[in-house]
Amino acid sequence: MINIEKVHDHLSIKNLESFEQNQDIILPKAYRDFLLEYNGGYPNPSIYKISDELGESILNIFYGIGSMFDNLGKKFDIFEEIVQIGFIPIADDPSGNQICIGINKEYSGQIFHWAHDEEHDEMENMYFLSNDFNEFLDSLYEEQ
Repeated sequence: MINIEKVHDHLSIKNLESFEQNQDIILPKAYRDFLLEYNGGYPNPSIYKISDELGESILNIFYGIGSMFDNLGKKFDIFEEIVQIGFIPIADDPSGNQICIGINKEYSGQIFHWAHDEEHDEMENMYFLSNDFNEFLDSLYEEQ
């Protein structure tokens, strides 16, 4: 069972819809529900497996919507190359890699790890993590 430490202000449905309209996106339902309940935060447990080759990483924080340091809206500008291929960054790891959720039709709702230090085109530095947001939350684990 995952626990989320709330660190951001509450997000209203009105502000969420305004965010979606301003970014011209529709967020997957499970992720929308998460934002409305927690608006980001620190997960516990927080370890996830990227792949057999890359091993595991630690999820630092889920971004929120509003006037906080880990602002989801700011990430759209910083990680424009991710947005252009149909993903939005929703969290990061200690190395600055991004955990992303698909917003285009082909990858809608799927969760990927974006390795920022790999200079590749399109999907070559994207590693599939789960089919949807809730499955990803359920896959987080503690150090063993």
